[in-house]
Amino acid sequence: MALEPQKLDLPREPGVYLFKNKSKKVLYVGKATDISSRVKSYFSPNPDRLMIPKLVENSEIIDYIVTTNPDEALILERELIRKHKPRYNSRLKDDKSYPLIALTNEEFPRIMYTRNPPKGSRIWGPFSNVGAAKQLIQLLRKQFGIRDKDCHGKDGCLSMQIGLCRGPCIDPDGYPNIVKIVTNILDGKGNQIIKELTKQMNNFSQKREYENAANQRDLIRAIQTTLSQRIITSRFYRECDAIGFASRGNLGIVTILHAKKGIVQGQQTWPLIHRGDLEDSICRFLSEYYSTNVPPSLILLPCNISDFLSNWLLKKRGSKVELRVPKRGKLIDLKNLADKNAKIKLEKDFKSSFGSLEKRSLNECANYLEIESLDHIVCFDMSQIQGDVRVGACISLKSGKPEKSEYRKFNVKGEQLDDIHMMIEVIGRWLKKQKKWPDLLLIDGGKTHLNYIFNLLKEHNLENKILIAALAKKEETLHRVDKEPLILDKRGRALIYARDEAHRFVNQFHRKSRQKNILKDPLENIEGLGAKKIQRLQRFFEGRKGLLNASVDDLCKVPGIGKSLAERIFEGLSNN
Repeated sequence: MALEPQKLDLPREPGVYLFKNKSKKVLYVGKATDISSRVKSYFSPNPDRLMIPKLVENSEIIDYIVTTNPDEALILERELIRKHKPRYNSRLKDDKSYPLIALTNEEFPRIMYTRNPPKGSRIWGPFSNVGAAKQLIQLLRKQFGIRDKDCHGKDGCLSMQIGLCRGPCIDPDGYPNIVKIVTNILDGKGNQIIKELTKQMNNFSQKREYENAANQRDLIRAIQTTLSQRIITSRFYRECDAIGFASRGNLGIVTILHAKKGIVQGQQTWPLIHRGDLEDSICRFLSEYYSTNVPPSLILLPCNISDFLSNWLLKKRGSKVELRVPKRGKLIDLKNLADKNAKIKLEKDFKSSFGSLEKRSLNECANYLEIESLDHIVCFDMSQIQGDVRVGACISLKSGKPEKSEYRKFNVKGEQLDDIHMMIEVIGRWLKKQKKWPDLLLIDGGKTHLNYIFNLLKEHNLENKILIAALAKKEETLHRVDKEPLILDKRGRALIYARDEAHRFVNQFHRKSRQKNILKDPLENIEGLGAKKIQRLQRFFEGRKGLLNASVDDLCKVPGIGKSLAERIFEGLSNN
C-alpha cells in the first residue's frame, strides 16, 4: 500500500522521521525543524534528490520522534543511522571504528583511546587512521609519561617501573606541566617534538643505527598523520577547512584540508557509503566530524547544505561560520586540492577493495600448491548431451579476475563422443594459436583426463613449459602429474572458482548451440537443396504440413526436383 501524503498526521515540531517498509525495516532517517513540512516535501512532483521517488515507492510507514530542539534532532539522527544503517542514507563506513583521544577531567588527568569518553573529558578526533592514533598515545606516554586509562595512582605499578608513567606517585608537582605539553601536541602544536625526533633520527642514521632511526621516523609519521603537517602556504588561507569529495558507485571519500594562519597543515580522509546524494553525504560527514571538533570560521564545500546544519555549526563554534562553495580565485585552488586528494584515495581504496581479496587468494593457493605464481589460469571444460551438440570452452583468469577477451568457444569437429577425446581435440587447437602460456592449465576431470592431456603436451614439446592439473568435482580432488591427489580446502578456492566459471561458460554456449539447432530448418541440411527450391516446395504443398505428408512421388511433381533429390528430401524429413 503506497503512502498517501494527505493522510499523514505529523507534528509541526523539531525531531527525526523514519521511512519504513511493510516489514518495518528502516529505509531512511531524516531530521527537521518542522517534521510535517519536511516529510510532505518528499511528495513533491519535482523532488530535489534522485533517490526520493524510490524511497517513497518502497515505504509504507513514516514514524517520527519529537525532540525539544533541532540540535537534539541532529544527535538523534546520527545515532539512529548508526543503529539501523538505512538503505537510502549516506553514512561513514563502519562509523563505530572511528574513536576519540580523551584527556580525563581529574586532578591528574589520564589519556585514553575510546569511543565513550568519561564525562567532562577533553576530546580530540574522531580519528579515521586508528593505527596512527594508537601510536600517538604510545609516543606521548613514552616521551612525557602521561598516565593512561589503567593507571590508578598506586605506588609500584609496572608503567612507572618501565618509564611510561610520571604520574602522581613520582612527580605530582611536575605533572601539570606534562599535561600542558601533551595538550599542546594534541591541539596541533607538535612542531617542537617533531624537530627533536627528527634530530634523533638523523643522529641514529649517522651512527648507522638504522633500526632506531626507522623507529624515530615512524613516530614522526604518527604525529604528522594524526595531527598535521605543513604543505602549502598562502596569505589567502585563513582559518578554514576545505572539504573535498570523490565517489565511485557506493564508495565515497571525503577529504578535509585544514588551514590556519595562511598555512595548509595537512589532511584527513574518511571513507563513507555514498547513496548518490552529494548533499546527504557531505552533511553526514559534517555532522559526524564537527560533533567533536570546533568548526573554523570558514568551511569550503563541494555543494550547498541545509540551513538546519548551518545553524548547528554556528552554535557549535559560538560565532559566525561562513559556508562557501568557491567558484574562482585562491579558495577554489584549495578546494580543488581537497578534491584531488579525495580522488587519489578513492582509486587506491577501490583497487584495494576489489583486488586485494583475489590477489591474496591466488598467493595463498600458490603457496598451498608450492608453485611460484598463479597470476594467469586457463581452465577447459566440455559439454554434450548423448553426442548431440558437442562443444568445449576455456576461460582465463588474470590476477584472480575473469579476462573475458581471452574466453574461447569450440565446436567439436571430430567424430569422438567421449569428453576426453573431445578435450584433446579442443586443447590441441588452442595450443596451436597460443603465444604465451598460463601459469596453470586446469581441466575439468580426473586422473585419466590429466594423463591424456599431459601426453598431448608431450607431443607438442610443452610438458616442461605448461603446468597442468585436473580438478574432479568429487570431493574437489586436484590431480597433478607425479603427485598424490589433493582434496582442496579453502586455500584452493581460486581453482574451484576457475573450474566453476569454465563450467558456467561452456554450459551457456551449449544451451545456445542447442537452441540454434532446434530452430534450424532440416531442409537446409539436404545436399542439393537451396533456398529457392525450399521456397518452391513450400508453395507447391501450401505450407510445411503438406510437405511433411508428401511421398517421394509427390515430391517429384515439383518442378526442378528429381527422383534422387526427392528421396533425400523424404529421408531428411522422416529423420526429423
